Amino acid sequence: MLKWFRRKFKKKTEETPSAEGTSPETPVQETSSPEPPPPETPSLATPVTESVAPSAEEAAEEKKLWDRFKKGLTKTRERLREGLAELFEVDRLVDQAFLEELEELLITADIGIETVNRLLEPSRRKLLLGEPLKVSELKRSLREEILRMLDLPTPPFPPEASPAVVFFIGVNGVGKTTTLAKVAWHLKERGFSVLAVAADTFRAAAIEQLVTWGERVGFEVIRQAQGADPGAVVYQGLEAAKARGVDVVLVDTAGRLHTKYNLMEELKKMVRVAGKVVPEAPHENILVLDATTGQNAVSQAKLFGQAVRLDSLILTKMDGTAKGGIAITVAHLFRLPIRFVGLGEKMEDLAPFEPRAFVQALMP
Repeated sequence: MLKWFRRKFKKKTEETPSAEGTSPETPVQETSSPEPPPPETPSLATPVTESVAPSAEEAAEEKKLWDRFKKGLTKTRERLREGLAELFEVDRLVDQAFLEELEELLITADIGIETVNRLLEPSRRKLLLGEPLKVSELKRSLREEILRMLDLPTPPFPPEASPAVVFFIGVNGVGKTTTLAKVAWHLKERGFSVLAVAADTFRAAAIEQLVTWGERVGFEVIRQAQGADPGAVVYQGLEAAKARGVDVVLVDTAGRLHTKYNLMEELKKMVRVAGKVVPEAPHENILVLDATTGQNAVSQAKLFGQAVRLDSLILTKMDGTAKGGIAITVAHLFRLPIRFVGLGEKMEDLAPFEPRAFVQALMP
């Protein structure tokens, strides 16, 4: 369960996270603790809590996450259920008309046509060969194909670098700054020290928003005045992170239209600056997408991917849309693992993505 989301140290079960009382310096002190030797690197992806009733803790975490997905995907599930309930009600033999009706229903959940065709390909092949196919078999096949699309190889997070540099990329209005703060909260809960870089120097109040989040969650923000060169802010932030021994640097970039050439060039420049200060940085570029925009997210992923390397996705506002199928589409088309999905307003509602929980919540 969530083997990709590693911990730095064992979290005491009696500790209660606080949004306000956390000092940015406290996690930094933890960097003096010895890291696991290289041969044991894969174990970093597994929570250190294994020594204390791992099965009970993992089961509790899994159930909590599955319940959160079920609640957050209610709108998409209900839209699918309205049509699927009638289609799947009787375990009869499937015909071409049945598949056409199912295709329309999947598209209404914002699963793209190319992805829908791939999902239904095994069933269509059976019909073409004249093999009998029952509704129960089709449903099982559909779930397996969705899971196959979503269950991609997922590198450990945060990346295993010191410091690990993560860029948050996307258009205006997708919630990058808030998402960054929630990721910072998750990282601090897992024992990592976090520093944020306010490289969005264009949007009014963007710097102040990130500083406010830093005060609430407990991480330091490196910033300059509004209108400053974003590359210079990135440089300053990464130098500060190196000097202070910070584990993870989260870089908030300006929201930019993916169709604006000059702004995309500015993003490329920031990436180059990061690589000069920290070897191989940024170690992960996360594209933040608003799930409510539906298929527009596909064009955003395509064009941002042409400008910079994309490593993973975060889908926000998943709880506010009946178009949750977009998660399947972007994962299928771009082969990018989904790190988190937004299922509510609270910190913990930015849920680490678990493909099986997602599929179970979408198609029980």
